[in-house]
Amino acid sequence: MGQTSASRWKSFWEKGGWWRALLLAAAYFALYNLGSLLFGPLLSGIPDRDSAAYVFVGYALPILLGGILLVLFGWSVGWLKELFARQPINGKGWMWIALIAVLAFNVLRFATIDYSTVGLDLVATWLLAGLFIGFAEEVLTRGFVVKLLRKAGRREMVVAVISGAVFAGLHAGNLLSGQSLFATLFQLLYTFAFGICMYLSMRLTSYLIVPILLHASTDPSIFLQSAHAVEGPLAGLAGLGNIVVIFVGLLSLFFIRGRVESPAAHASLQPQR
Repeated sequence: MGQTSASRWKSFWEKGGWWRALLLAAAYFALYNLGSLLFGPLLSGIPDRDSAAYVFVGYALPILLGGILLVLFGWSVGWLKELFARQPINGKGWMWIALIAVLAFNVLRFATIDYSTVGLDLVATWLLAGLFIGFAEEVLTRGFVVKLLRKAGRREMVVAVISGAVFAGLHAGNLLSGQSLFATLFQLLYTFAFGICMYLSMRLTSYLIVPILLHASTDPSIFLQSAHAVEGPLAGLAGLGNIVVIFVGLLSLFFIRGRVESPAAHASLQPQR
C-alpha cells in the first residue's frame, strides 16, 4: 500500500508541466509563510530590526525551514542527485554578461559597506541567511520548476520566463506585510529579471550550485549596503545594481534558445517493433 502511494506520488511529478510547477511553488509559499508564523512570538521580543538576532529569527530560520521542506520533497521523488548533476543543455558565451552583472555589483556592494558601523555578528548572520535564501529559492525555481518544465518538453525561453515569474511571484506576499504597491511592483520586476540572470548562470556553468552561490551573496550585500553604506561615488554606483540587472535580464530574453527533449518525446521518436 505504501509503495503504491509512493509510486503514484513520484509518477505524478515525473509527468512535469507548468501547472505542476505552479502547484509546487504555491505549496512551498503556503508552508513557508505558515512556518514563518511559528517564529513570530520569538521575533516580537527582538525590537532591533538591524540586529543579528532579528536577522536570524526573521530571515534565516524561516527560509531554513523552507529549504528542509524542499530537500524532503526532492528526496521523496528521487530528484536530489539529478538536481545537482550537470545540466542537460549547454550555455552560450553571451550568457557571461548575466553572471558578471550580478557578481560585479555584489562585490561592489560588499566593498562599499561601512563595516565600522556593522558588527561581525550581523555580517556573519546575514551571510548565513543569504546561504539559506540562495539554496531554498534556487532549488525551488531553477531546480524543481525548471525540471518540471523541461520534463514537459517546454522550450528554454518558456522555461526561463516561467521560472523567473514563479520566483518573482514568491515576493508578491511582501505587499501583505505593509510594503507599498510601487515598491512591490518594482521588486517583482527586479526579481523576475534577476531570476532570468540566475537561469542563465545555470545554463552557462551547467550546475545549479552556481546560481545558489550567486543568490547567496546577493541578499546580504543588498541589505547590508543599503543600511550601512559608506559615503562616496562607489556607493552610488553600487546602488545602480538593481537597474543593471533588470536591463540585462529583460534584454537576455531576446536571445535564449534551445529545448531539452522530454523522455516522452524521445520515446515517441524511437522505431516501433
